[in-house]
Amino acid sequence: MTIEMTVGVQLEYGLAGTSDILLQIEAAADVPGQRVLQEKIEMPAGEHTGRIPGEDGLGTRVWLRSGGPLTVSYHARVAVDRPCPDFAGMAAVPPHQLGAEPTRYLLPSRFCPSDRFQSFVAHEFPGLGGGALVQASLDWIAGHLSYVPGSSGPSTAADQTFLDREGICRDYAHLLVSFLRAGGVPARVASVFGLGVTPQDFHAVVEVWLDGAWHLADPTGMSSADRMAVIGVGRDAADIAFLTCFGRADLLRQVVEVHEA
Repeated sequence: MTIEMTVGVQLEYGLAGTSDILLQIEAAADVPGQRVLQEKIEMPAGEHTGRIPGEDGLGTRVWLRSGGPLTVSYHARVAVDRPCPDFAGMAAVPPHQLGAEPTRYLLPSRFCPSDRFQSFVAHEFPGLGGGALVQASLDWIAGHLSYVPGSSGPSTAADQTFLDREGICRDYAHLLVSFLRAGGVPARVASVFGLGVTPQDFHAVVEVWLDGAWHLADPTGMSSADRMAVIGVGRDAADIAFLTCFGRADLLRQVVEVHEA
């Protein structure tokens, strides 16, 4: 079944001076299972505007160089027709048979120190691999973590989330990715617009490589693969940030709205 969603984003930031800014806020047009039907983005003219591909060539990033207040508006209508995966029956690809793209998502990264979770995963999920490990990890996170806005910060990594047993969507995603990489399943973080997300925001979820393809999973349980529009992907939250400013930026207003059309 196809679901159409409307997306609205308003960003207002004060800049201390002329800054280079990297934006990643547009629904990706090159992702299986989704089609961008309409979209419009408005940005300050500034000194420079340029587009580059996102990680793994998926989605689009925009470089801006601006010295005044940063005001960005984005509106889109997206059709999503991907099914929700049944992880239990999906097989893992043996690591030695992986190609270049999924291989890099087996390795530890800044916010996903998966090497620190190898003993835990082996003890907590003995004998599990592939989709069975994905489902067991999702169940463990659902049973042990609490969603608490403000409980973590931009430098919080998965090992701290594991100790605190609380966090927000990016913390849930980092912990799931760390479990799966430790268990030999390639996993990456995805930024999405998701129906049902509360509070609404640029939502962080996970993609796992099983049966030779990427499949979406939301460890918070707020949205699902058939109700998400992917923006971008990467090793962890650092790769999917909606705004990266090389200079000082002060938040004035930020609104994200996602509705079923």
